[in-house]
Amino acid sequence: MALASFGKPEYVDIFCKILHADGNGGYTVAPADWEALFRPARESGGPLTEKHYDIAHSLQKVLEETVATMIAWLHEKSGSRNLSMAGGVALNCVLNARLRENGPFDQIWVQPAAGDSGTSLGAALWVDRQQSSRRTQQPWVMNHAYLGPEYDDDEIEAFLKRSKLPYRKLGNVAEEVADLLAQEKIIGWFQGRMEFGPRALGARSILASPIDPGMQARLNEIKDREDFRPVAPVVMEEHARDWFHTSRPGPIVAPYMLFIYDVPEDRADRIPAVRHTDGTARVQTIRRDQHALYYDLIAAFKARTGVPVLVNTSFNTRGEPVVCTPRDAIECFWTSPLDALSIGSFLLEKPQ
Repeated sequence: MALASFGKPEYVDIFCKILHADGNGGYTVAPADWEALFRPARESGGPLTEKHYDIAHSLQKVLEETVATMIAWLHEKSGSRNLSMAGGVALNCVLNARLRENGPFDQIWVQPAAGDSGTSLGAALWVDRQQSSRRTQQPWVMNHAYLGPEYDDDEIEAFLKRSKLPYRKLGNVAEEVADLLAQEKIIGWFQGRMEFGPRALGARSILASPIDPGMQARLNEIKDREDFRPVAPVVMEEHARDWFHTSRPGPIVAPYMLFIYDVPEDRADRIPAVRHTDGTARVQTIRRDQHALYYDLIAAFKARTGVPVLVNTSFNTRGEPVVCTPRDAIECFWTSPLDALSIGSFLLEKPQ
């Protein structure tokens, strides 16, 4: 998805013979000898070339065309104005944005744990619906994805003391961490209940300022990721329309980081770290009722810089899962070049 923006549609004809809509709301995938089609095979970890960019671009384009055909069929058959999507392909933010901008539906909602793990949520909701005696009450609405485990200050401090690590307790977490972010420090952020799904949404995140153009490269180096990989912005929901663009009317509401939006030219030089090569960004919006401390941190950063946006990427390094427990967070912090760790009410910093 990210690599596609560097390429050209040189191989669309090949992929059209492999992947296409069947005309009845489904799709087919024909067998293919990939090495014969695109030889020589790229060795694992080998350099990326224009050919690889073009392959990615072509496949992304054919995927978008195939899904657009499928949802056009669905709209005609259902007559619905709303579309809900799940499945791993629904994590493709570029595809989702195309459906939002050019598709026939007024509203699109994507389940944030859209891969296989989300099946558990669907199963729980189905059983609740079948067995609940409260069917006259308002149905449950998913307004956030902070559904995982959390650890209180007593548990966190007990682990810090047991580990004999230097730390200090903060009087105001949002204000003091915002000071560090305004100094271009990169922060591990471990706060509240963990996110459900593959996206870091401000509970187990690495946070940084978007103002420095070199921040993307610094973060990719910390996470040992490919240079082309973008990093994403989080923005206060009420300011999202001022910093990102969509042709759709109304506010930008994207709490799960599942859609891209254009970065207007007059804002590009203020948040260059989160602007991809094609001029877009994969946006997360946040309201205070979703995660109060996360929201307050961004508000405090805005008060210092005038920018209501932070870089948000997952709190992990290459080959490791996103951190879940205090032990995970501290191990990741001390084995990577992060500047500080905000964990509960406590702050750990490395010597300068």
